[in-house]
Amino acid sequence: MIKKIDWYILKQFITTTVFMVLIFSVIAVAIDTSEKADDFVKSGLSTSKIITQYYFGFVPFIISMIFPLMVFIAVIFFTSKLAGRSELVAILAGGVRFNRMLRPYFLGALLLGGLFWIATQFYIPKAQQIRGSFQSTYIDSKSSYEQGEAAKRTRNYYFRVDGNTYAGMRNYDTATRSANDFYMERLKGTKMVYNLRADYLRWDTAKKHWKLQNATERKIEGVKEITRIIPEMTINLNLKPSEIKFDKYLKDKMTTPELVRYIKGEESRGAEGLNDYKVERYRRDATPASVFILTMIGVAVSCRKTRGGSGLNMAVGIITAAFFVVMDKFSLTFSTKGNFPPLLAAWTPNILFSIVAIWLYRIAPK
Repeated sequence: MIKKIDWYILKQFITTTVFMVLIFSVIAVAIDTSEKADDFVKSGLSTSKIITQYYFGFVPFIISMIFPLMVFIAVIFFTSKLAGRSELVAILAGGVRFNRMLRPYFLGALLLGGLFWIATQFYIPKAQQIRGSFQSTYIDSKSSYEQGEAAKRTRNYYFRVDGNTYAGMRNYDTATRSANDFYMERLKGTKMVYNLRADYLRWDTAKKHWKLQNATERKIEGVKEITRIIPEMTINLNLKPSEIKFDKYLKDKMTTPELVRYIKGEESRGAEGLNDYKVERYRRDATPASVFILTMIGVAVSCRKTRGGSGLNMAVGIITAAFFVVMDKFSLTFSTKGNFPPLLAAWTPNILFSIVAIWLYRIAPK
């Protein structure tokens, strides 16, 4: 049963978190506006269009990045105030056990974490579509570095046509939808039974299929080989030109069901470099869970009354938050650039900070 004291703590928890999120979001918008002022002017868009076509996506993106940390700082802030006014001492002295006092914190963490989980799965990706489209159109397109990265990603493209057939192309041009040096190989077990090569590949817009020019087809049957020279032929690759496009915001734009389907589809084609997408998939579960863990750490850190007031607790909280962010970035880098499993990379900060939360809970004054 939720009692009056539970409602009091829960109200403090939620209102302080909302206040923290709004304050830091306003600061982030102000900093971002100052950095992108030249880009906004060059875009030629009105203020209202910049707000609707960019900041409607940017603000949810910022909130998704800072939300667990803002919950953490909010817990430390208002709990330190309660401890400083001896309210927690009065609650414990009145016969309320420490575990019972944690009930409204549990409820608040589950409520905020649950809402955040729903947002990360479905709503924040929709906002990312707005931000990503603006970034790619008005900001990244003006950057020679970004253009070079995109060209490098799509110049040579390799994929799996079906379970036994692999294909690739070189120097793919997204504008003309054409490429050079196309090849396709079909395997039976460990042996190649079919090989197709062509000097030129292009997409036929009218008939919606790929065409090869100057193709050489080889069929291998044991020691027998049949070779044909084909000046022009059509081919079905189960691939559309729109799929051969580098979009660094793609993983952020997709809802979780779409992201899962995309990963499975790319894996069936034999695509590599999917760790970014897999880490993003697992982080959408791990980040909301961190709300609960950081809440417990925040309570354990700030429930003790100190002579310095809430300043010391806030300093400890900010340092802890910084360690959490650094650990999260390190695990992400090790997964995308190395061989660290994506699932473990997403959950490592939570696992380690769960151990810290248990230790702080055991030494917390009860």
